Amino acid sequence: MRIAFLGTGRMGTELALRLIEHGGHDLTVWNRTPDKTKRLVDAGAASAGSPEEAIEGADVVVTCLFGPDTVREVVTNTDLLPEGTIWADVTTVSPEDARELAAYAERRGVKYVHAPVVGTLAPAKAGKLGVYVGGTDAAARETVGEVVAAYADPDRLKLLDSAPEAATAKLLANLALATTAQGVAEAIRLGGSEGFSAERVLDLLKGTSLGWMADFKRDFTLGRDTSEAQFSADAIAKDARLMIHTANDPLPATAAALESLLRAQRAGLGDHDFSAILQEEAERQAN
Repeated sequence: MRIAFLGTGRMGTELALRLIEHGGHDLTVWNRTPDKTKRLVDAGAASAGSPEEAIEGADVVVTCLFGPDTVREVVTNTDLLPEGTIWADVTTVSPEDARELAAYAERRGVKYVHAPVVGTLAPAKAGKLGVYVGGTDAAARETVGEVVAAYADPDRLKLLDSAPEAATAKLLANLALATTAQGVAEAIRLGGSEGFSAERVLDLLKGTSLGWMADFKRDFTLGRDTSEAQFSADAIAKDARLMIHTANDPLPATAAALESLLRAQRAGLGDHDFSAILQEEAERQAN
């Protein structure tokens, strides 16, 4: 297919590379920072100077932007997409945002499909991401499902009946990630109170419900440079705010995770991997 891909940050670049190299699609890419399209141009994509240029002649338009406000700025506030466009939005948004975007698209005659991914850069590169594909237009949903198959784990590719369902599923997945990381940070704090090193705590967590996260972020926790971000503190903090805004009642564990992420942001680590919160706790206990 001819695909316009808007937003080539860390995750967007990996998704777009899979679309070129494993999906065999013809991509035109755009990013507000043009240098961030270089890897994709080197891989065979065309680079556009504007979103309007990028979408010309596209069968599908994919947006992979930082958050709902950026989607509004690039797409809805500018009435970017012509009638009949299949719009696959990978951006993490709230269910409320998804309803708004779907309603906007319906008024414009655009076929909106929300298709957020679950996973970090390593599974993106391997084509093993979870993907939720939600939209009310069955044909558009199927088309987007075919597109995202280039980077999805087939067992984790789920077609859902609406965009808000896909948005909710993505927030549930990231809530699990954020609160599990917070749990490991607090385990390090608890162990440190009794003189256990962070390394010993991580070892003792094996076989527990926190064991996956302890192993997944072990190297970062024990000193690896967190600037090698797989999933930044800024990004998951943004998602945590969406979770808290969406829920009818308080989410105390999510709020605690958000506070840890805000502390990392205040320390200038927002662009670092979210495991900076684990490394900070490990270093605090060591001192």
